[in-house]
Amino acid sequence: MHDMNAQSGDRTVYVKTIAVTDLPQEVRDQAEGLDQLYAVHDAQGQQLALVGDRKLAFVLARQHDYAPVMVH
Repeated sequence: MHDMNAQSGDRTVYVKTIAVTDLPQEVRDQAEGLDQLYAVHDAQGQQLALVGDRKLAFVLARQHDYAPVMVH
């Protein structure tokens, strides 16, 4: 994960569900049969990570000292 929020002091990141069908073909090919992935974005909207499990998205964010919140 990038550390883009460290400069501004904002450690909040946003986790949102992404439909695999909405992703580029090269990413869909790597999705291994999943219907959705979870994207982690900083406050400016930059994608920091894309993972296959919601729990993993939150764990990954916390391991990098971010405060994750789910976006609906």
